[in-house]
Amino acid sequence: MKLRIVNICILLALCATGLQAQRSLRLSLQHTIRMANDSSLSAFRYQNMYLSGYWEYRSYKAARLPSLTLNITPAQYYRYITQRYDSEQDLDVYREQQMYSANAGLSIEQNFDLLGGTFYIDTELDYMRNFGATKSTQFSTVPFRIGYSQNLLGYNAFRWDRKIEPLKYEKVKRQFIYNTEEVSEEAVNYFFSLAMAQAEYQLAADNVTTTDTLYAIGQQRQKIASISQADLLTLKLDKVNARNTLRNAEISLKRAMSALATFLNLDKNTRIELDLPSRPRAITVSADEALALAKENNPTYLEQRQNVLEAEQNVDKTRKESMFNASFNASVGFNQVANNLGAAYKNLLQQDLVSFSVSIPLVDWGVRKGKYNMAKNNLNVVKIAARQEEITLEEDVLMTVSDFNVQQELIASAEEALDLAELAYDETRKRFIIGKADISSLTLALNRQQEAQKNYITALQNYWLSYYKIRKLTLYDFDSGFSLSERFDFNTYL
Repeated sequence: MKLRIVNICILLALCATGLQAQRSLRLSLQHTIRMANDSSLSAFRYQNMYLSGYWEYRSYKAARLPSLTLNITPAQYYRYITQRYDSEQDLDVYREQQMYSANAGLSIEQNFDLLGGTFYIDTELDYMRNFGATKSTQFSTVPFRIGYSQNLLGYNAFRWDRKIEPLKYEKVKRQFIYNTEEVSEEAVNYFFSLAMAQAEYQLAADNVTTTDTLYAIGQQRQKIASISQADLLTLKLDKVNARNTLRNAEISLKRAMSALATFLNLDKNTRIELDLPSRPRAITVSADEALALAKENNPTYLEQRQNVLEAEQNVDKTRKESMFNASFNASVGFNQVANNLGAAYKNLLQQDLVSFSVSIPLVDWGVRKGKYNMAKNNLNVVKIAARQEEITLEEDVLMTVSDFNVQQELIASAEEALDLAELAYDETRKRFIIGKADISSLTLALNRQQEAQKNYITALQNYWLSYYKIRKLTLYDFDSGFSLSERFDFNTYL
């Protein structure tokens, strides 16, 4: 019985494997791009990069809100020998001391970004009990205290965070859209690699059929001395070469199909059939418009602004740390001490605190000055690097727009060349069958037809690569006429 169950399980597994191996999928270019942005490993990586930036920004926003903190020490026990003055003997003596204490505090803090200080409100309760020869119990309370503290001349990190953090998050959002378009570019490459492999396989299969037919015709014509033995051998050679080419094309097709399936996070045994996109409609892209949109939307510009701000932040920090610093702290509240908890909250006494401290570096052998000069030089380097990056991006935009406009013309030309090559081959093949064309003319016509087919697929690939690269660089859809950042739903990934 157990053996029968095992056999049934093996049979079911084999059936499932067979069904999985036979799974087929038909994809268009747009469907492939949607699947890539939804399921590919690249898409998952970019989504997590966006989420990391999103939660970093959420943490920054949360830090701007009031914070409530509870600090508790529920039990603390000390047993030690301490030095005490004995007034009866008029000398210091060592005595054993035992003490149990506990404390709790609740505080609310609010950062003040403009000045870089912190407002706080807190309340405290302390309990202490002494053991030994002299026993005592005390409660110390601070029912309410409000205060403010800050560095008067020091570095204000809050003010710089207000400038940098929103810019960083905006860059993260646009970088996510940029990466999404990059995934689309990858999808275009994988799609047309498979499309070319499928076209080459189909051409090879058609060539096998054609060479078989032509060789059979040649045998018949050789019997009536219509063609020479050399021509017949050439036809046979073409037949053998066609079959070898078909085998190589089949291997290339499997590799390209497996690569696309892996990229889309599908099973590697999935059989994929592609529908080539039709000739796209003409789109006019102005170089000046594309450049303006790139400056407005491309995350590279935001990244360079962030780099400059962070370098300026470091200059400000090192400059202020190289000078003297002054801090201020003031608070007002109430406190009381009593032997029981109820009395500790009665007849409260006012508690006031005002402190002002100054820190002045006297001798550091030029350490602070060196750090400040390094920060200034680094700022100059960052500004130059930012300008170089912007110039490179501008050149990339202009060249991509130029390529895109040329590719639109090349598609029309490649399509026309394909139609002419197919007509020429059909006409030459017919003329060969009736004995009015030789082997060389037929082979040349066939090669031209195959080359035209490949050129057409290459033209389509270059067009769509240029199209999605322009979208990536400008974050703008020129076909529909809207900004990608305005239509993008970031909440989908939260």
